[in-house]
Amino acid sequence: MKTLAILISGQGTHLANLERACRSQQLPARIGLVLSNRPQAPGVALAQKLGLPVQTLAHTDFDSREAFDDRVAELIEASAADLVVLAGFMRILSDRFVKRFEGRLVNIHPSLLPAFAGLDTHARALEAGVRVHGATVHLVTPTLDHGPILAQAAVPVHAEDDVESLRARVLSAEHRIYPPAVRWLLEDRVRVIDGRVSVNGIDDAERLLMETAR
Repeated sequence: MKTLAILISGQGTHLANLERACRSQQLPARIGLVLSNRPQAPGVALAQKLGLPVQTLAHTDFDSREAFDDRVAELIEASAADLVVLAGFMRILSDRFVKRFEGRLVNIHPSLLPAFAGLDTHARALEAGVRVHGATVHLVTPTLDHGPILAQAAVPVHAEDDVESLRARVLSAEHRIYPPAVRWLLEDRVRVIDGRVSVNGIDDAERLLMETAR
């Protein structure tokens, strides 16, 4: 069975979702490390409640981004993780860290990349007046939010939406697509050629998982 290292900064909703997927054997993996850069994050208490191995490492205790990332990398390596899963980890990772875990570092972003890379995606989507928003699972590269795309889910934007209602709809889609994408990586089914992803046994329609209007 393979091992996941999950990096969090906040509530831990993705952590809970991935833990359920591991427990139900939807994911052929165990969680060997939960690491948070915010010791007081609710996700830390959640990980402890779930009986998962937890480490907290405040980035403010380090003199540089690289020093923090190097320590994170050491803890990941010590956990023997096969895959590093960013689950609401609100840190820009150094190039050195990304290259160290190239091909086994995955993130989920609350937009249909390459649209709305970066922060405040839901407010920006509403301001732009888009009719469709969504979520993207991608491999991490040194260019922020622009790695090869593994899976996407699209959700409708309703006229009455505000940031919170749109965030909730997108989060539901995120929870649906992250475990399958992580599974494809664990099963070594992902190939990247010229920046484009193919997944053995999965067609493009399955990787674009449309939400029903709601």
